[in-house]
Amino acid sequence: MVNVGGKEPTERRAVAEGRLVLSSEARGLLLEGRLPKGDALAVGRVAGIMGAKRTSELIPLCHPISLTGAEVHLEIEETGVRIRAEVETRERTGVEMEALTAVAVAGLALYDMVKAVDRTARLEGIRLIRKEGGKSGVFEAPEGSEGVGRS
Repeated sequence: MVNVGGKEPTERRAVAEGRLVLSSEARGLLLEGRLPKGDALAVGRVAGIMGAKRTSELIPLCHPISLTGAEVHLEIEETGVRIRAEVETRERTGVEMEALTAVAVAGLALYDMVKAVDRTARLEGIRLIRKEGGKSGVFEAPEGSEGVGRS
């Protein structure tokens, strides 16, 4: 692990996103709230927040940090669900991994909720959109850097 003991805590924020691509049938059932396992969007939001909080247990060499905020937004789109996580802290190290983990875990939970009706569902384009704070300051993903699977 990188030693961050000499750093001063600062306000830090990270935003990440990804998508779960769904069949039209699964998307329809999700919209109608008729998936066999229940409310996939509620489960996905909670799973994403839990993922952010437990990132250091899942990712080797990732510092355990105290989060001051974590939000997961799920938006049903034409081809599936857009997943966006915003995570904040006041710490000595950033929250990029927590935001990315929130997106991944939310996506996996959504997959679990729809797999009975759509085994072709796929998680795509997980990426960091923005980070603020720390020595390196602000990072914003350049336009056109949407990643794999983004349309």
